[in-house]
Amino acid sequence: MKNLKGIIMGFSAATAMLTACAGGQSAPQLTASGLNPAKFDTIVNGDTVKLYTLKGEKGMEVCITNYGGRVVSLMVPDKNDSLVDVVLGFDNIAQYMDTQKTPTDYGSSVGRYANRINMGRFVLNGDTIQLKQNDRHPGGRNHCLHGGGDTGWMNKVYKAEQTDDQTLKLTIVAEDGENGFPGTVTATTTYKIVDGNTLDITWEATTDKPTIINQTNHNYYNLSGDLENAGYDQVLYVNADNFTESDESYMPTGKILPVEGTPMDFRTPHAVGDSIHSEYYQIKNAHGYDHNWCLNTNGDDKQVCASLYSPKTGIFMEMYTNEPGVQVYSGNFQGVGGEENIVRKLGKHYPQHVSICLESQKYPDSPNHPEWASPVLNPGEKYYSHAAYKFSIK
Repeated sequence: MKNLKGIIMGFSAATAMLTACAGGQSAPQLTASGLNPAKFDTIVNGDTVKLYTLKGEKGMEVCITNYGGRVVSLMVPDKNDSLVDVVLGFDNIAQYMDTQKTPTDYGSSVGRYANRINMGRFVLNGDTIQLKQNDRHPGGRNHCLHGGGDTGWMNKVYKAEQTDDQTLKLTIVAEDGENGFPGTVTATTTYKIVDGNTLDITWEATTDKPTIINQTNHNYYNLSGDLENAGYDQVLYVNADNFTESDESYMPTGKILPVEGTPMDFRTPHAVGDSIHSEYYQIKNAHGYDHNWCLNTNGDDKQVCASLYSPKTGIFMEMYTNEPGVQVYSGNFQGVGGEENIVRKLGKHYPQHVSICLESQKYPDSPNHPEWASPVLNPGEKYYSHAAYKFSIK
């Protein structure tokens, strides 16, 4: 089946190229996921933005733009040995950059602090730090989310260095006081394809003043490749006995609750759709899953901390991290409130709950909870975080 499909695709591509040449134009060289790299070429404040392509030995292809360090597409083989794009995104840089019409964190390398900080405020070495409050809720519950959102790292240009077909190193220098965060921070995100079908991500950072840092990747996964229907049949596993309770504004209350006997229990893998419409107060409030699970792996990135599986394609993704938590987000606000009208990658319209995010992290609001793993980074220290997403067929 693979060979037949490859012949058909090759014939179609050759026909298109001949047609274009006959008209005096050369056809664009598309990626395996159908992206035209030329649609990502631009200049932002004097910095060059491009689309970079990583290729694995077993067929995996990962396309990344240095605008926000975003994964734009991720192609992996399915049970029929056909390549499937398993992440959400846009097929042009203009929509990623339009933070008014199409605001999104699709695929981004989030910094300086992933997730929420309560009222955008915390105390560091006796000083009260006030951050940008970009996450607004009724009653004045306004938090700092993902480092400031549209003025955070997800919308900054990283310096890119592609050392080989499997590795892309992205570097950003964040100024002291950016969105209220102290310290000039130099940070790197390195994407690498290892062992053929594993997307390996490492984050490193240094600072010239005490600060906080908590980076993550924000890929939205749908392993069926069907991005126009809710991903309720995706089977989720989370290696965690507990989770952090959230209030009405999705902020941790400080309580760590057991998953036992609740719809938060994914220690036995089951379909996301089995419980996503539960009346359980945590799910009902968030319109689905948007919670931090306290991992049982104790920072051991050799143990599986979570997994996702599509019975349609047979694609199985295992996640590993050295971080204490993973945020599971089920695309609760995707495709609602007018978003269903936005055209995404290759002309698709995304519905609510189309995808699952699995974000490695320190717990949300950790700067205000000294009992949790500390996100503080001091001069002379090096921040290091690691996550890996291994794809196979099940």
